[in-house]
Amino acid sequence: MQVEPRKAPGSNSGRKRLRVVAAATEVFLKSGFLGANMDEIAVRAGVSKQTIYKNFGSKEALFVDVVTAMMVEADQKVHTAPAEPDSTEAMERYLFEYAYRQLSVALTPELMQLRRLVIGELGRFPELARILYERGPERAITVLAAVFKRLEAKGLLLCPDATVAATNFNWLFMAHPVNRAMLLGDAGLPSDADMQRLAKEAVRVFLAAHTPNRIA
Repeated sequence: MQVEPRKAPGSNSGRKRLRVVAAATEVFLKSGFLGANMDEIAVRAGVSKQTIYKNFGSKEALFVDVVTAMMVEADQKVHTAPAEPDSTEAMERYLFEYAYRQLSVALTPELMQLRRLVIGELGRFPELARILYERGPERAITVLAAVFKRLEAKGLLLCPDATVAATNFNWLFMAHPVNRAMLLGDAGLPSDADMQRLAKEAVRVFLAAHTPNRIA
């Protein structure tokens, strides 16, 4: 499914488009794809329904744009990181901050609802599952693997397979809270203290396996 190129945000049409996407995000997350009403989106955005169809073409295309926009925003928040560490102590802090940042961004009511919504619409929008995967788990593991290779080159880590190491680290802190939140809803989301504990423990276990002087 093709979505027409985005207008520049500073232009009048660009600002209208951003308002529509924001309004549509609220409505889709609240009502799902089938339950979402284009009239309600138009009212919330302060535009006509004709304007929405002119900019997006269809409800389906608008839904794709909403999912893409949410994943791009989450990706930017997680992977806008400080400089990579040059010591073991700095590396421990770096990994903790990365894990905590990813938990804080990914485990929000909005992104968990988006994940459930995309899974529920998998038969209708298979491309959205690909977007969710590529901008979520795959992106996180790819970025981490590249970081781990550079840290290994500095002598700070030992990672025979950086992708496997990145996958293991990612799911040390993500697996349990994601499964819990997916099945239990907002009540299953971790507290800030929980996220810090998960991040700290994930770093401890990871470094126990991958710090060079700890490997037999």
